[in-house]
Amino acid sequence: MNIAVIGATGYSGVELLRFLRHHPYISRCSLYSSSQEGVPLSHSFPHAREEGELILQKIDMEQIAATCDLVFFATPPGVSSGLAPLLIEKGIKVIDLSGDFRLKDRTVYEKWYKRQTASDIYLQQAVYGLTEWNKEEIRGAQLLSNPGCYPTATLLGLAPLVKHRLIEEDSIIVDAKSGVSGAGRQASLNTHFSETNENVKIYKVNEHQHIPEIEQMLQMWDEHVQLITFSTHLIPMTRGIMATIYAKAKEDLSLEMLLDLYKTSYEDSKFVRVRKPGQFPATKEVYGSNYCDIGIAYDERTGRVTVVSVIDNLVKGAAGQAIQNLNVMMGWDEDSGLAFAPIYP
Repeated sequence: MNIAVIGATGYSGVELLRFLRHHPYISRCSLYSSSQEGVPLSHSFPHAREEGELILQKIDMEQIAATCDLVFFATPPGVSSGLAPLLIEKGIKVIDLSGDFRLKDRTVYEKWYKRQTASDIYLQQAVYGLTEWNKEEIRGAQLLSNPGCYPTATLLGLAPLVKHRLIEEDSIIVDAKSGVSGAGRQASLNTHFSETNENVKIYKVNEHQHIPEIEQMLQMWDEHVQLITFSTHLIPMTRGIMATIYAKAKEDLSLEMLLDLYKTSYEDSKFVRVRKPGQFPATKEVYGSNYCDIGIAYDERTGRVTVVSVIDNLVKGAAGQAIQNLNVMMGWDEDSGLAFAPIYP
């Protein structure tokens, strides 16, 4: 296949390139940028010069449609909603890493993202790419909306509990933490070294744009789930997300029963690893990989379930899951181009 990446100068874009250049079924990968056309990618990312110079091209939708089979959008919010329909109408497959097609209700998107989004026809056509739980729809998708990083960790952690209706629907609390790469490459005061080093801060309290995305999927699994409490924190590390999830059990459970449920739920999932009793994952243990590691605890005293879910926000939370979805869409082995161990330490 011939692949295009629009928005190749961001962290997710260059991470896509890392996988695509070694993917067994990709013959060509073209890179497009609105801000650095004609400039070698190595000017921004010197490490990406391993197989010759790659030149960033001008975003010309007619040329892209004529030369590519599938296009990844690794762009800021508001870009793909305007450009992707031009490709879809020409029969080109699209995988969007931004949030432009994740929410089915336009008014909800505009409330949380503070901007307009695509027309309803494309929002309804878009398939939500939470790979482990939506494979059948993904296989036939032309427009795929890649989940956000926080929702990926949170939903993979919650899915078995919610789908089996084991927890009180109004009791879900998520305490999530992310490395600074989740904020993108553009410098800002909040990600300045002296602001983040040796510091932990909460941000977007009750306002994070991933809240409605998580709630939308939970409500598809269990219509009684309405609202969740979801808090995000910035941690002084480069990569990684840890979502610590709390929920009240509807009835007496046991750790053994919960572990059996999670192992059964993910027994055919190549990238979800469930820890043994008493073991909990750390972000370093999935660093640079497409894995989601999950640990579970049950407190008989309070009747609460605790789930700890960790991912690399740039891989399973972005580029890696996008490649995983590409593989499912094309009928290839799900781990094509992704079968490597985490980097440790």
